Amino acid sequence: MHTESHNPTRLAVTFDDDRAVAGAGLALAAVLSEQLDLVAWADELVDLGDRPGHSRPGRKVATLVHAMVAGAECIDDCDVLRSGSTGTVLGHDVMAPSTLGTFLRSFTFGHVRQLDSVAEQMLAQAWDFGAGPGDTPMTIDIDSTIQQVYGKQKQGAAYGYTGVLGEHPLIATRADTGEVLHIR
Repeated sequence: MHTESHNPTRLAVTFDDDRAVAGAGLALAAVLSEQLDLVAWADELVDLGDRPGHSRPGRKVATLVHAMVAGAECIDDCDVLRSGSTGTVLGHDVMAPSTLGTFLRSFTFGHVRQLDSVAEQMLAQAWDFGAGPGDTPMTIDIDSTIQQVYGKQKQGAAYGYTGVLGEHPLIATRADTGEVLHIR
């Protein structure tokens, strides 16, 4: 699945647009995404059937991931990736926020589980490349957290023991590094 088109030693970050955002850190995320075959794995593992936004999910997932790396907090924030030659640095077509919204609105819980499979594949490959604990023992820390949401119609949101309207996922992290291993 892997193609060798991005090499961190051959990347040069330049600003070719007055509206460009100083996000040179995206170059590293782009190289890592390509080395781990994010787009290919998402295309293989995310299947929306004939739901709206179903075609080529890999570039939509990659756009969302890279936008979050760049600090996006909502779909409209993903537009920051469309300035200048950012798409060239990222190595995939950057999707418009409206396209991403259509894609995400088509998700069911089963589709979220498909994204979990993509994340698991990325983690497994990163560990195969040497980012994991190797043969040494590893402690996994499992904690709950509260992610506040706004609007009573938010799917899965509830008032918890703190009185905050939110979602209450469990997060599994490596105790030694804080690396997120899984969220449910």
